[in-house]
Amino acid sequence: MGIMIRKQKEFFGLTGIAKLSIISLIVSLASSFVITIWALYMDSFIHSIVYVGFFSALLTFISVTSFFLLIPIIEKTNKSKLYVFSLFLFGITYLIFSFNISIYLFAILAIITAIIGTVRMTSFGIMVKDKSPKTKLSRNEGLVYTFANLSFVIGPLIAGFIASKYGLGKVFLFASVFIFLSILIFKISGIKDANIKKKADTNIMKNFFDFFKNKQRVTAYMLGGGVNLWWVLIYLFMPLYIIRNELDKIWIGYFLFAVAVPLIFLGYFFSKLAGKIGFRKIFKIGFLIPCLLAFACFFINSVYIILALLVIASIGLSMLEATTEAYFFDITKDKEEQRFYGPYNTTIELNNLIGKLIPSIFLIFLPFKFVFLLFSFFMFIMFLISHKVKNIVEDGK
Repeated sequence: MGIMIRKQKEFFGLTGIAKLSIISLIVSLASSFVITIWALYMDSFIHSIVYVGFFSALLTFISVTSFFLLIPIIEKTNKSKLYVFSLFLFGITYLIFSFNISIYLFAILAIITAIIGTVRMTSFGIMVKDKSPKTKLSRNEGLVYTFANLSFVIGPLIAGFIASKYGLGKVFLFASVFIFLSILIFKISGIKDANIKKKADTNIMKNFFDFFKNKQRVTAYMLGGGVNLWWVLIYLFMPLYIIRNELDKIWIGYFLFAVAVPLIFLGYFFSKLAGKIGFRKIFKIGFLIPCLLAFACFFINSVYIILALLVIASIGLSMLEATTEAYFFDITKDKEEQRFYGPYNTTIELNNLIGKLIPSIFLIFLPFKFVFLLFSFFMFIMFLISHKVKNIVEDGK
């Protein structure tokens, strides 16, 4: 018995970042299950691409508001305990989604997940920052994102198979199991983060205006959001596009699997590279690639070629996912990270809102191919903004 305990301690002698990466892998696996079929699940209640987009936009608006409203809670609460609590609520919610529920219960639970998702994201991000030396931040962010993206390689395949054979409800059941497993592993790992501010910043309007006073923080905000803007196309509109083109649900799994592959093999490399040569060039190339490939999709009729081009576009996204967040932390003072990391994450939800709302309006009047043109334009704007970043070199070895 003593030998087993000693081996367990040796195993969990991993660094805090390594432990968080493993936990991120399991949580992201559950998330990848849900994201793969989320648009289809909403469509099963709403039965319209346009209204799916509008309801998703409403959930996004709720998330944006929550990031600012919950700043005092984030600042004054133990981050590790807050993270576990948010995971527990997700596990329960996914379990309920696995049953045949009414549209009203679905709407209530969807709103709850939109709120607790902000808590989970903020508490985890702060823990990663707190466990990272300044000179290795971009590398560590790259490691965490690589593990998370590994889940998005295998997760969509599993979710697509389960949804095709057993229905959408079983996907949520599997997701719930992995969420509860992640809670168990997190507790065993012994990760603690009691980084608590004695005096919380409770003035919401002051927090808002102070955040946007800093020009580089605004630039980081816009670029970080640009990454998530692209994922709206991939994870919301493309599954519906695949189904509307009369492909089997399993093709959603194939596509989302392939999209995540470049992130796995290239994300960590580009994160280390950004730490050595600076962020500006990485950002510029990273946004230009999806800009050009989405533009090409507008002129192509073959669904298979379009899917292939969007998979290749993920090479650009592998240059951006971890580096945009690392850049935000590099330009933010340590004493301000808890106050501003939550508001920074509103860029995810705000750009999700833009990415859902504007294309949904387009689809009322125009064919689907104009969505590709719109996202190409979005990425071009981000390419232009990339020229304004400070070329910070962390020089992490």
